[in-house]
Amino acid sequence: MQIGELAERAGLTTKTLRFYEQAGLLPGPARTASGYRDYDEPALARLRFVRAAQAAGLTLAEIRTVIEVRDDEGPPCGHVTALLNRHAAALDERIRELEATRVEVRRLRDRAATLDPATCREDGVCDVIPTV
Repeated sequence: MQIGELAERAGLTTKTLRFYEQAGLLPGPARTASGYRDYDEPALARLRFVRAAQAAGLTLAEIRTVIEVRDDEGPPCGHVTALLNRHAAALDERIRELEATRVEVRRLRDRAATLDPATCREDGVCDVIPTV
């Protein structure tokens, strides 16, 4: 199939396909006699994998390493598990940070409810968010 058909079936643009090819996520396809790219069904499967891996939070660089492990060593299950473990730990840390931020935002919101704008200091920007 030509690049336009592959792009349509994968839900991507032809520009994205060319980028993926250049980035090593999609192998260079065979060429027709007239020079057009000629993709096969495994290319579509590869693109579906790339999209699913992105949805799981993997970066394109990480996805490329998964593909390299698959191509060089076989099933990359251990490699993928390690990547997912790192992502899960990073998400857990980010959630902790967001929860702490939520506590602070609520504290400031509650503080704002007790302040009178008419009594704001002249030398500051906003007394709701103290600088000292």
